[in-house]
Amino acid sequence: MSLMPFASSRPLSLGVELELQLLSCNDYNLVSSAPDVLRRIAKREHPGEIKPEMTRSMIEINTSVQQEYGGLIEELHALRDVVSEAGRFLNVAIAGGGTHPFQHWSEQKIFDAPRFHYLSELYGYLAKQFTIFGQHVHIGCPGPDEALHLMHMLSRYIPHFIALSASSPFVQGHDTGFASARLNSVFSFPLSGRAPFVLRWEDFERFFSKMTATGVVESMKDFYWDIRPKPEFGTIEVRVCDTPLTVEVAAAIACYIQAMSRYIMVEQRTPPEEDDYLVYTFNRFQACRFGLEGVFIDPRTHEQRSIREDITDMLARIVDHARELHAVEAMERVREILIAGNGTSWLRKTYAREHNLGDVMQLQAELWMGS
Repeated sequence: MSLMPFASSRPLSLGVELELQLLSCNDYNLVSSAPDVLRRIAKREHPGEIKPEMTRSMIEINTSVQQEYGGLIEELHALRDVVSEAGRFLNVAIAGGGTHPFQHWSEQKIFDAPRFHYLSELYGYLAKQFTIFGQHVHIGCPGPDEALHLMHMLSRYIPHFIALSASSPFVQGHDTGFASARLNSVFSFPLSGRAPFVLRWEDFERFFSKMTATGVVESMKDFYWDIRPKPEFGTIEVRVCDTPLTVEVAAAIACYIQAMSRYIMVEQRTPPEEDDYLVYTFNRFQACRFGLEGVFIDPRTHEQRSIREDITDMLARIVDHARELHAVEAMERVREILIAGNGTSWLRKTYAREHNLGDVMQLQAELWMGS
């Protein structure tokens, strides 16, 4: 199977995908209601797409192609409202967050679709353990070589995206000590991690051909990389974020990635290097484990600072780019996260007050649904 041609897209256009939790309003555990929720939503007009995911206790909302923060947040509000209405009609709560804090993977049911059944047969119990919830952000690129350049340059900042969105400290009733425990499940898959270091699309096509020849890969969907090119959309896709607790934070993080991408495209034309990945795994672990307090090591200067400090420095660099993209409000929200904390901070504080994870999930759902 050959790689799809790299489609044309408007540079720096953006799209957001959010995987959402479906909860019983009785005990706020996950509930296998995706078929019912999707049937209800099918009767309503709405922007973007609303789709099933791996198991029946989750759904995914996808925005259409957007250019800036205002249009993105408006569409995310509309998608949130139609999903929330369906949930209220069916007595199902909807929530963000990267993991459900006390569900057990063995109780989950695979959604009845050919690809999901194929993945279940291939990956065994890992498929049900993939009942985790992430945000994916697409950034439009002018061409395939530019997409590879942006992909590698953004990889340095993967810890930023993990730490800002982190909202998965609890797994199966316990605080894991991680800010983003969700990504530990992603790392279990054999084709996760970083993309190969190639800078020309023709070289990437050769790599893809070698992989398909092994029989391991059929399409780009089989790569669970932190960032991957999406040739059919003409984008790169950033895949490391937990689903935030609100659509407002989701939109802000997406526009932070967009503004950073403009900064890279306009100001940082220095080619990426293989050595940029020397501390990639260390930095990513620090973000997953400690969030904004994690240690960040610059791969070129070897300077050490906290991830919070590195984000603060980046916000100063991209001020003009954010202004050009009409994303000043989004950057203010990112600054608020640096001060008030990410979703993991909110979850731990809420649990310390409520002492019950079911009550935490009820409040988490109210937060996402705008109650």
